[in-house]
Amino acid sequence: MRHRWNNSLFGKTALAAAALAGFLMFTGVPRLRAENFDCQRRVARADHRLHEAIEHHGYRSQQAERRRHELREARERCWNTGHRWWNEHEHRWHTERDWDDRDHDQH
Repeated sequence: MRHRWNNSLFGKTALAAAALAGFLMFTGVPRLRAENFDCQRRVARADHRLHEAIEHHGYRSQQAERRRHELREARERCWNTGHRWWNEHEHRWHTERDWDDRDHDQH
């Protein structure tokens, strides 16, 4: 006599659990990608605005200070949501909270 998995309680439970796991796994991926893209976009935009402020108003201008603050906030937001942040200059993610608020200092 053959045992049918789909007719047993164990089989139905295992099938339902597998279906739920698959659903949760695949529905989480687009959200994670969207969050990554959002963080990357925010940091890149803030970084660009800082460079523009320095170029147009000077390194120590109020505009540059405001843009530095916005860049710091964008990095913090990424860190708080995903425990990583985008480095626009290196074009890579960092998994340590190792950014330097003075990384745009004049050399």
